Amino acid sequence: MFTLLPALAIFSRILIGFSPTFLVPLAWAWFLDAHHHLLVWEAGFALSLGSGVVLWWLTRSHRRELQARDGFLLVNLVWLLLPAYAAIPLMYTVPDITWVKAYFEAMSALTATGATALSGLDSLPVSVNVWRCFLQLIGGLGIMLLVVAVLPMLGLGGYQVYKTETPGPMKDAKFTPRISETARGLWSVYFGFSVACLLAYRWAGMGWADAFMHMCSTMGLGGFSPYDASMGHFNSQKVEWVAMVFMALAGINFVRYFVVIRGRTLRPITADREIRTYVTVLSISILLVAILLTAHGVYGDFAQSLHSSAFHVLSLATTTGYASTDYAQWPVFAPVLLMFLGSFVSCAGSTGGGIKMVRMILLIKQARRELVRIVHPRVVNPVTLGGAVLPMSVMTATFGFMLIYGATIMGLTMVLLFTGLDQVTAFSSVVATVNNIGPGLGLVGPASNFGVLTDFQIWVLTYAMLLGRLELLSVLVLFTGAFWRR
Repeated sequence: MFTLLPALAIFSRILIGFSPTFLVPLAWAWFLDAHHHLLVWEAGFALSLGSGVVLWWLTRSHRRELQARDGFLLVNLVWLLLPAYAAIPLMYTVPDITWVKAYFEAMSALTATGATALSGLDSLPVSVNVWRCFLQLIGGLGIMLLVVAVLPMLGLGGYQVYKTETPGPMKDAKFTPRISETARGLWSVYFGFSVACLLAYRWAGMGWADAFMHMCSTMGLGGFSPYDASMGHFNSQKVEWVAMVFMALAGINFVRYFVVIRGRTLRPITADREIRTYVTVLSISILLVAILLTAHGVYGDFAQSLHSSAFHVLSLATTTGYASTDYAQWPVFAPVLLMFLGSFVSCAGSTGGGIKMVRMILLIKQARRELVRIVHPRVVNPVTLGGAVLPMSVMTATFGFMLIYGATIMGLTMVLLFTGLDQVTAFSSVVATVNNIGPGLGLVGPASNFGVLTDFQIWVLTYAMLLGRLELLSVLVLFTGAFWRR
């Protein structure tokens, strides 16, 4: 039988590395919460550090090079157990919260989904909201990439983990010889954008605390906010413009930024088919929604419609989930389009969710190829991307992913319908969580939250967030008998 111990041995080190994150809300509590809840964050740090040390001691003799199955198992352990540790402080700092909602909130944060089950965010201690948002920053791109960078220093290979965690179908593509260099390069770019985003929010008029929290949820494309009204709290177009710029940037493959910086040329971005399609789809969608809002008199003039359209299209399409108004009240085409865009627009290698733009491009290319073959059966017309012919294994993986993606959306929706949830809420909540978008429609729309659902419904959607963040196959492979046999 396949053993868990090597993966647990590595997880112990990850848990030890995760423990200092509790010091971030501890610092904010010290300065802004009048020393309230200091003990909670200190206990969270001690518990995670102590658990990691104990687990390391118990599994220290099981260190070995990670195999592919170890990588899948480790990734699942990280995304299942770290939210449990992250949820514990919420139990002692958020009034009337249950464990189900606390774990849902932590999972939503670490998967950068942004679906919240909490209300009264404005009255929560600053340290609690900092914790929620900071988890999105480290969850969006950071946790596993940091692990990939750290593992070689421990004498353990990290390539298997990188392949498991990296979003998109092109998992075998490496842009530096060593995976640790890859991790450090991506993290450097991510950190640089985060600092720029923080300063931009401060320039736009936010206080340092608000700027820090919104930077975390913008770069992680998670969309958490310390206010129930989300971005509508600020009522500032300057703030929204900053959010739009960095949401759009974070929706692009971070590998491309690294290559641009290293090569000092913009060609890796301008020549990238996925990025060009990303920009085109966003531009057309923004214009289309703006025309719709103007035609229905939702706003007084086209400029206002264009601004609101741009903000919400970018927010939902990149799976951030910010809102400055209740867009569910717009003509029905608009909110449905926003949910649809969130399912595929983000680029592979970004912090966004969904099936990724590159998969949509491949599916369209394959459909076009089949149409040509109907007319010309003998023509040689391979699927290409960036001028290179794609191997059949990539297309097979894409088809398999899409089949499971559709089955997952349908299956989870049917489960929620069985519990008595209405059709709009059931379907949109599954789409929102599997694609890590955040808010849905109906009872879980932008003016409400997921706290109105039953515990069982919340557990279903918690699982949906995990599936979406790990791109389905990395989770579902654990349920196959072949995975556990030697």
